[in-house]
Amino acid sequence: MDIFTVNPNMSHSSFLLSGFSGITAHRGLLFIPFLLIYIHIMVSNGIIVYRISLDTTLQSPMYLLIGLLFLVNVACTTTFMPKFLLGLVSDLNQITLSGCLVQMWFIYVIVTFESTVILLMALDRYVAICKPLRYHDIMTNRFLSLLTWTSLARSVVLMTPIVYLDSRVKFCKSNVILNFVCENMGLLKLACGDISRIQAIGLIVRMAITVVDGSLLLISYLTILHTAMFILKQSRNKALNTCSSHILVALTIYASSILSALIYRLETSVSVDIQNLTSAIYFLFPATINPIIYGVRVKEIRLSLKKMREIISSFRKVGRCDN
Repeated sequence: MDIFTVNPNMSHSSFLLSGFSGITAHRGLLFIPFLLIYIHIMVSNGIIVYRISLDTTLQSPMYLLIGLLFLVNVACTTTFMPKFLLGLVSDLNQITLSGCLVQMWFIYVIVTFESTVILLMALDRYVAICKPLRYHDIMTNRFLSLLTWTSLARSVVLMTPIVYLDSRVKFCKSNVILNFVCENMGLLKLACGDISRIQAIGLIVRMAITVVDGSLLLISYLTILHTAMFILKQSRNKALNTCSSHILVALTIYASSILSALIYRLETSVSVDIQNLTSAIYFLFPATINPIIYGVRVKEIRLSLKKMREIISSFRKVGRCDN
């Protein structure tokens, strides 16, 4: 059947992911830059997670949460990048409806969980700066583990109904998804019948997460900044330096999310390729820049990476001597 035929009596069971369709003849040229970005994400995030897991100076809740954020970065990009890269150099762009829904579920759960991890990082800094004498009593590994699993459960509970509702929709329009990844809005464009209720639920959930998490984040850092004004200058500078890294990462994530949402709302006046580009920024830019922010700005992580480089250099010198 022609991919543009509309038949209300049937529903597509497979789709074509056609990201950056405006440059179809040159899509292969995107393989190298996106491959390099993916390698950077995997290596840079992986190295810092590795150092946090091994370095005894990086075992406090703050660094464990940073490590968790980097694991989230790796998990999110890995849900779609291998297939996207494969599709750029071959004709393997097909995905089943089940596969599309599974990919969507994982992406949305992970992205929602990422928002909560950012919030947990703010909570950690709030306790450390505003209640320093009780920090080790409050931010125990058990409490941190409880918060992490609760946050993951919250993400699953919020996102599962959206994906389930999508699975009940008939897709009788084109089976070409004009994106490189399965997203709710992109998939629903191919639906038949009234989908206003599903769209409204998706928008409400997204807005609720953004408003609630964003508000709590703002309140936390405003309280931290207020408290920091009354502590010793040296301690204040250290606290503000760490918090500024967290704030920069949070702004990167929220700005990417808002940009992506705005571009999708302006779909009639914005080309599909621009929409795809903003999706790429939303999914890839935070994961690309986060290791750089923490690797440069956080002293303890910077020193740990320097120590690793020195160890590697010493092994190389020993290898040369043996030869």
